Amino acid sequence: MKLWKKLALMTAAVVTAAVGLSGAAVVHNSFVYQEKRAAESCMQQLFATAHALGTELENSNMDGFGETAKYSYTNYLLRKYGAHQYILLQDGGEICNLTEYRLTPASIHKWQKEEGDSVIQTVGDKRLFIAGKALLADKTKGYSLVLVSDISEAYEDCKRQGWLFFLALLGCTAVTVPVVFFATGKILKPLGELKDAALDIRNGNLRRRANVCCRDEVGVVADAFNGMAEQIEAQVRELSEVSERRRLLLGSMAHELKTPMTSIIGYSDTLLHVHVREEQRQNALTHIYEEGRRLERLSAKLMGLVGLYENESIVMKKTDMNALFERVRKLEEGPLAQRDVRLEVDCRMGEVKGDSDLLESLLINLIDNAAKASAPGSVVWLVGKKNEITVEDEGFGIPDEEIARVTEAFYMVDKARSRKAGGCGLGLALCSRIAKLHGARLVIESRQGEGTTVRVQFED
Repeated sequence: MKLWKKLALMTAAVVTAAVGLSGAAVVHNSFVYQEKRAAESCMQQLFATAHALGTELENSNMDGFGETAKYSYTNYLLRKYGAHQYILLQDGGEICNLTEYRLTPASIHKWQKEEGDSVIQTVGDKRLFIAGKALLADKTKGYSLVLVSDISEAYEDCKRQGWLFFLALLGCTAVTVPVVFFATGKILKPLGELKDAALDIRNGNLRRRANVCCRDEVGVVADAFNGMAEQIEAQVRELSEVSERRRLLLGSMAHELKTPMTSIIGYSDTLLHVHVREEQRQNALTHIYEEGRRLERLSAKLMGLVGLYENESIVMKKTDMNALFERVRKLEEGPLAQRDVRLEVDCRMGEVKGDSDLLESLLINLIDNAAKASAPGSVVWLVGKKNEITVEDEGFGIPDEEIARVTEAFYMVDKARSRKAGGCGLGLALCSRIAKLHGARLVIESRQGEGTTVRVQFED
């Protein structure tokens, strides 16, 4: 059974039970009240009649009356105070009974008490209130007055109230159940939308969102659900991008490894199976050495790139950029001198929050790329101003259509020249990743034959 049906049935049952119990309590209290009021009224009537009858019997002189005269006179008095309601007792026996009720010998002693006594009895289809007390006048010693009153009407009123309440309860239940079913279904309808959205996401539709507009607890849950769905979509998208990057990386790596490995195997096979001159042997060994060094650089760059995706030990702290520029200048002084390229450094930056080792690697890679693209005798400029680092060269430049791809792993504009210069196509990929980790942008501007400018722009 669905949740909204369970809630509707439970609510209807609780409402019906609450109304039923409340109504039953009201009817019961009404019955008790009416019974009490009837008893009080009858007792007041009995006490008033007993007093009046006792006074008249006290004032009358019945000593000279015969039995018939006494009977006639007492009948007259009883009819005077209440026809068909009273029984007059004397010394435990009836002397006058105007009612249809007959006292049992065992019950007569109940009505001889001065404070009075009462009882309610069911006789046939009637409810009778029977009360009696002794007459207290001097000449009425041994007399008792018994009142027999039919209070069935009070019970009939209670029965009518009970039936009316029962019909009202049935009507209330007949109205409440469909209303509660409708209201519960309406209130919990957003849960159905949440369920449908969850099923769509489970089936792969990560763009699906729960369209819930209410502001109650269900709306709060829907907002949380949509936030969770957005987070899942972002994480899945990121995982897909990482997976795609790794796939491309592995494919490119396999392709890049194939060329040096082929050269190494080819030259090694020649040295093993062919007798060659010393000059050819030296040339083959040189090629094997250069290709081995290239593989070493390739593996180091690759490990660095992979480490940037998986490294959790990066420490961001304030780094003195003047000291960093000076350290990079000293490190690059020797390699650039071998290429006959001069490095000009100008730093007018303060401190930048970042990982100093990664920033050093970023600058070194940008300078190496600039040097590889420069002719002997050229100049490479390393400039830092405000929140921007610029590396500029006078090299060959990059075609406009190639600029967007130069930060891809293993991508090289001129493969032959890059390999000859010792490149492996990972330098700018490393730089791009390092810049991204520091919240910076890598902007590349280039004109063929005039040179390239790479800007690292940090956030303000």
